[in-house]
Amino acid sequence: MDNIKTQKFSAIKRLQSIGYAVSGILSFFKTQHNAIIHLCSTVTVVMAGLFFAIPVNEWLSIILVTGFVWVAEIFNTAIEAIMDHLSPEQHPKVKYIKDVAAAAVLLAAVTAVVTGALIFIPKLF
Repeated sequence: MDNIKTQKFSAIKRLQSIGYAVSGILSFFKTQHNAIIHLCSTVTVVMAGLFFAIPVNEWLSIILVTGFVWVAEIFNTAIEAIMDHLSPEQHPKVKYIKDVAAAAVLLAAVTAVVTGALIFIPKLF
């Protein structure tokens, strides 16, 4: 702990960090085709939630699984970019890392679909 430098709180630096995060989100949307798929899915689910007037507990479930998918996709994108930067050539270990990161997105998406199905299918019948 001795080599950890402490700095005074700076509101300006906190605002700058938010700016970096917003820049990352904008870059994500400009460069990742899957972001458009996730955005369309998110809009569709929100519209369905509004149409069926789902209760708060169901909104919480939708918000959590939707956020889970977005976070997984953004982390996957970051991991892929890091690996492409560190190892531009094909390598089996890089493939493994990228495949596992993509699997996390798939798992998050399946979780979201199952959650959505449990919430919305009973409302259709």
